[in-house]
Amino acid sequence: MTYKTWFKSEISSGGAFVRQRNRFVTPFGGGAGDLPVEPGRYRLIWCQACPWANRQMIVRSLLGIEDAISVGTVDPIRPESERSDWAFTLDEDGADPVLKIKNLSEAYLRADPDYDGRFTVPAVIEIATGKVVNNDYFNMTYYWETEWRAYHGPNAPDLLPEDIRDDIKALNDVIFHDVNNGVYKAGFARSQEAYEEAYDLVFGRLEEFEHRLSLGRFLFGDRLTDSDVRLYVTLARFDAAYYNAFRVNKKRLRDFPNLYGYARELYQMPAFGENTHFGAIKAHYHLCCDPGNVFRITPKGPDESAWAEPHNRG
Repeated sequence: MTYKTWFKSEISSGGAFVRQRNRFVTPFGGGAGDLPVEPGRYRLIWCQACPWANRQMIVRSLLGIEDAISVGTVDPIRPESERSDWAFTLDEDGADPVLKIKNLSEAYLRADPDYDGRFTVPAVIEIATGKVVNNDYFNMTYYWETEWRAYHGPNAPDLLPEDIRDDIKALNDVIFHDVNNGVYKAGFARSQEAYEEAYDLVFGRLEEFEHRLSLGRFLFGDRLTDSDVRLYVTLARFDAAYYNAFRVNKKRLRDFPNLYGYARELYQMPAFGENTHFGAIKAHYHLCCDPGNVFRITPKGPDESAWAEPHNRG
């Protein structure tokens, strides 16, 4: 299977990539119809390569809710399928040990037999029913940070403080459209015009964040917030995957002094570094997303040891 079959319905007439909407968006909470907040009830499925899933894992670690939300991991190399499936081939017997399924699609189709979109991570699955109950990657960290607060660890940071919550959410919209999804709009473009528009958007925003981070340690001064998690996951993949595979090659991350130092500081925090897997990132983007890689070669570099170098952000 090539990546061409993943998202053919998500290409506009002008060749632009228009990401599909999420299907399972019921929020966590205490209201009528909300997903109950109950430790041990759900399993979070992630892929080490996926930025949307990566940020769930970073927030889960920062907040100390590992005991409340169990985790399953799919292989970064997609299985042969006409749909955008993910497989549990990293587990013994090729099945998730809790859910007893071999492919993520099984949980999606249990929830909706008529589901015809891509099978995406992250996905929250109700263990008792084996059904996907939420795949709303954009809002998911907000739920961990607010609705699951009763289960946060004693030293958990407030990643979504009320006094700047509106500002964080406004900035997150920019990060998503112009950076997180911007690299995909460049990489999956099917016209020169759509590609160049996305390319310019990405680097315009990176230049803005480079300046912003010259004025403060994090995106909101000295306060680590949800916005930092969201920007980080793209930065961590930039030189290893997006620069080459998605042709966003005006500059590397390491050519932005403040962004690079900032990303290294975050990486050196256990919640970030322990959930960043460069091998999986390179394998997925170069073997599954790069149509020009006909010989299926995974890049050896960049040198990962550079991420441990002093960041000088104090």
